[in-house]
Amino acid sequence: MPQTEYNLHLKGYVGGYDFDRNYVDYVLAQRKDKPVHVLIDSLGGSLATALSIASAFKNHGDVTVHFVGMNASAATIASLGAKHISIDASAMYLVHKCSTEFFEWGSLNADQLATVRDNCEAAIRDLNKLDNNVASMYSAKCSKPQADLLGLMREGGWLTAKEAKEWGFVDEVTDLGESKPVLTDAVASAMAAAGMPIPNVPTDSKETLFARFLASIASLFKPAKAEAAPNPQDDIDDKQVSHNVNTPSSNTLKPSATMLQSLSLVGEVLNIEGFAVGEDGVTLTAEQAIAIERALAERDKRNTELAEQVTALKAAPAESSQTVVDAAKQTAKSPFDEFAGKVNSAKQLFNLVP
Repeated sequence: MPQTEYNLHLKGYVGGYDFDRNYVDYVLAQRKDKPVHVLIDSLGGSLATALSIASAFKNHGDVTVHFVGMNASAATIASLGAKHISIDASAMYLVHKCSTEFFEWGSLNADQLATVRDNCEAAIRDLNKLDNNVASMYSAKCSKPQADLLGLMREGGWLTAKEAKEWGFVDEVTDLGESKPVLTDAVASAMAAAGMPIPNVPTDSKETLFARFLASIASLFKPAKAEAAPNPQDDIDDKQVSHNVNTPSSNTLKPSATMLQSLSLVGEVLNIEGFAVGEDGVTLTAEQAIAIERALAERDKRNTELAEQVTALKAAPAESSQTVVDAAKQTAKSPFDEFAGKVNSAKQLFNLVP
């Protein structure tokens, strides 16, 4: 059974400060003759670190791993040296083929292109060896043919906890009430940019104020059939003006709890006082209606300006290829700077996970 308290918490980027081999070795050494319980919550990282940690778990001999959240790639490999692996019922699990950084920029002649081709072929051979090695480790854990594991790695789809158990990656599915993985817009965008598949998990319920405002407007003023909207400027005195969302001939709108909440949000966004709510329904003053019209008009104006800017940019002459190449050469970074930038970007990506 998984524990509610753990001796090791491994989260974030595999190979980073919070998923570090040296710290793993330290904890294992402190509990040399005792069981070690490890909590893992990571989207992966360094294969070298994962293989090293898997070996350390196996050498200790009494390590139990429990997965929560979304776990992928190197994080799953690191667990393979454990004696027992469990996963929370709401967690996700992903295996995929190994990858390496590749970038080539510039104008190349035939000899240089041949060198790039040779380097690519060498990288492919190395990656195939890594894939076969990882597949053999998965195969030993799952007791399934290595070819089947290679096929799953090639497909690279997210597995539910139940599917991970059916494949044999984990020994037990539990439900200890850990927080379910939540996919925020920022994490989804970062995963898509990194080429990772987006899992089918609950999305973040925290919407932006502007998105909530637009949703409120749509729910309040969507007519049943298209009709010309009245001009608020025609009646700008202090009398109450009723806005109908279903029947054009009706003068009032019966309020519901959801609608009242939406009205409150609209008032907050437009910086206007509360709406009049009576037994006959919800009404808006002429000034409130005008404020809403102005807000929507401002949005349409901004959209038009952005569209014009995009059209102008498309029509503008592009920089020459040589100018772009020269600019890239002037801003070229050292190998160390490029490495540090990639590490920092990876850490920022995995730190976005709730």
